Amino acid sequence: MTKEISSIIGARKLPFSEAVRVGDWIFVSGQIGSRDHKTYDDVITGTEPQLRQCFENIKTVLASLDSSLEDVVKMTVFLTKAEYFAKLKEVMPQYFPQDKPALSTIVADLVNPNLLLEIECTAYSPKS
Repeated sequence: MTKEISSIIGARKLPFSEAVRVGDWIFVSGQIGSRDHKTYDDVITGTEPQLRQCFENIKTVLASLDSSLEDVVKMTVFLTKAEYFAKLKEVMPQYFPQDKPALSTIVADLVNPNLLLEIECTAYSPKS
């Protein structure tokens, strides 16, 4: 089975792929609330803005592999505080208005102290 690697955000020069497609499955690495795809220097301030930027980054990565948020079947959200879950419940339906993915939420410390959350996901996107 061949793998297809997304490199839209690959300029960060990290030791992993931002996403990997294996057959009809796409595995998206954790996305953060940053618009800068070369460094982590521009982490956006605030829970809702970081959430929205995470979803926008996921959309960009999925699009690079001919997929979209509609194909997401599973998401894992890492929050630095449990209270951020309320904002997730508010924002998530705007990105998933119909078919909602399965969801796991974990409260954990993140690598960069400016990060409030990180989102990874799995999409099922059959190739035509």
